[in-house]
Amino acid sequence: MHTTKPFPKKFQIGFNSSTFFQASLLCLASVVSTLSYAHDESHQPTEIASHDSKNQHLKEHGGQIYQVSNLETAWMLDEDGQGALSTELNSMIGTDENRLFILAHVNKGESSEAHYDVSALYSRKISDFWDAQAGLRYREDKSLNDSGTVDAMFGLYGLAPYFFETEAYAYVGEDQYMALGLEFEREFLWTQKLISQPYLELDIVLSDDSKYASKSGLSEIGVGVQTRYEITKRIKPFIDVSYAYERGQKQTDWQAETESENGWQYGVGLALMF
Repeated sequence: MHTTKPFPKKFQIGFNSSTFFQASLLCLASVVSTLSYAHDESHQPTEIASHDSKNQHLKEHGGQIYQVSNLETAWMLDEDGQGALSTELNSMIGTDENRLFILAHVNKGESSEAHYDVSALYSRKISDFWDAQAGLRYREDKSLNDSGTVDAMFGLYGLAPYFFETEAYAYVGEDQYMALGLEFEREFLWTQKLISQPYLELDIVLSDDSKYASKSGLSEIGVGVQTRYEITKRIKPFIDVSYAYERGQKQTDWQAETESENGWQYGVGLALMF
């Protein structure tokens, strides 16, 4: 017959009521701890799934923040062989719904000082293809003294029917300055890498009483075709052929009236995206 041997005396414990109560508390604490751990483990995948679901929801509904910048530099020649270097920066950061645009343009002729403008715009999506924008523009002509000025600007940015990229802005500034700026572009693919982009740019001055005022009416026109070859999506050399018209400056106490100018321009450039 198999019998269980008793513990040696040095290992025997007096099992009274106090010991039983302590052991019961220890067992209860162990059970609670085990249940709590199991509860946390069961909820952890749910919390992770909920977090991932929230991030996915933000991405699907325009909540993801992204940034892109385009830098374009071109060397253009007119019919008299005079060259001009132009640089344009278009930088954007934000979501599909709310974005900040930084725009900058610099033009430097061979025999003249640089003319530049810098704009900061808040952009709000108002439909599937259109943003409403508002902000400020600073512009200055280095060839003229005290020509720096700030304009309020607001307008629309988006895609018109038949895939015309459109920018339409109104400007209001000092000395009764009011103007409109319009730009239209459309891409035509010859191949996946060779792309032509006809464009039309219009500047209309409604009123201007500044020292160096432009003539009212259709102030500038630029119409042309830019053809680029995309080495990669980030590096795109191009050639540009365009026809330009400038109405000229009106007579004021600080400047003489200038005649209108027009003619063909052509050149090469490089567009970078980063």
